Amino acid sequence: SSGVVVSVHLSPTHSFSKPSKSEIILIEGLGIEGDAHAGEKVQHLSRVKANPETPNLRQVHLVDCGVFDQLKQSGYEVQPGDIGENIVTKGLDLVHLPTGTLLQLGEEAIIEITGFRNPCKLLDKFQSGLMEACQERDGEGNIVGRKTGVMSVVKKGGRVHPGDAILVTLPPHPHRPLEKV
Repeated sequence: SSGVVVSVHLSPTHSFSKPSKSEIILIEGLGIEGDAHAGEKVQHLSRVKANPETPNLRQVHLVDCGVFDQLKQSGYEVQPGDIGENIVTKGLDLVHLPTGTLLQLGEEAIIEITGFRNPCKLLDKFQSGLMEACQERDGEGNIVGRKTGVMSVVKKGGRVHPGDAILVTLPPHPHRPLEKV
């Protein structure tokens, strides 16, 4: 299957939202050049506090553009880059791809999906109630879906722009469903 890059975002600081850019540069094993979350070891502040030596499985954050429409229908005004994502995509069911799926972004860059981005309380600081709006629950209150996208690591560096094609390579069977990272 395939999709397209809608927008790209980065922030050199640990701000919640990330401004749009005309391109981002992915660096193998690190993440996005100039982004606060780039690094071999964890960079998200809560993860650094827990264990600074943990490998960084959250180098690049992707969200499907349909999430913004879903949140708008629930009364939230969320634009691309607002919830900290680096890449907004269209045409891929990101949250149902298995762990280890490779995505080629544009001509060169390749990332590997490592898991879900788990909704956190920072969403509520951005807009009250947004954390719960980003979780789907079954009749018993168990979380069965997340609208906050997926995390990945950079396997091959390269430049990524809005409009770039995304090619999907699934991992070998048996497929492992995504878990939070």
